[in-house]
Amino acid sequence: MDNADYLDVALRLANSELGDLPTLTGALQDEPWWAARATEADLVALRPVAAALRATLAAAVDGDGGAVLSEVNTLLETHPPRPRVSGHGDTPWHIHVADADASPATEVAAAAAWGLAQALVRYRLTQWGRCADCGNFFLDRSTNGTKRFCSAKCANRVHVAAFRSRHRG
Repeated sequence: MDNADYLDVALRLANSELGDLPTLTGALQDEPWWAARATEADLVALRPVAAALRATLAAAVDGDGGAVLSEVNTLLETHPPRPRVSGHGDTPWHIHVADADASPATEVAAAAAWGLAQALVRYRLTQWGRCADCGNFFLDRSTNGTKRFCSAKCANRVHVAAFRSRHRG
């Protein structure tokens, strides 16, 4: 994984309710190594991590740099990355951010904290958003930085509803 992948982990975790284990494994579906091993204990451990990620992202969306620094540094202190280079069979070498025997919660929390920290350094406070439809957080990588929705699905839903409303009579 690279830093962009770790940011995706942070966003998926922040945007998940984590009400049950299937929700957690769904949020981790792009990382089958974590998803397949996730337990109820991991779910319980990751709920406060998700809440802290949401608080950090909300502060970023609001442009509150002081709160962002405080929140992200607390995440990094609480879930410190322990980088190591790894290779599995024929896969290319890559970096993991926890010990090989770490629980999924330990590695996911460290990955999410590291990914968000790296993205905040790169993008500062200018490109973070919250979906106008579903409320999910996202990184706005558009050219003009005016993205309002986390996905085309949300944008289409809002635009279709507005169209139908205008043409009702």
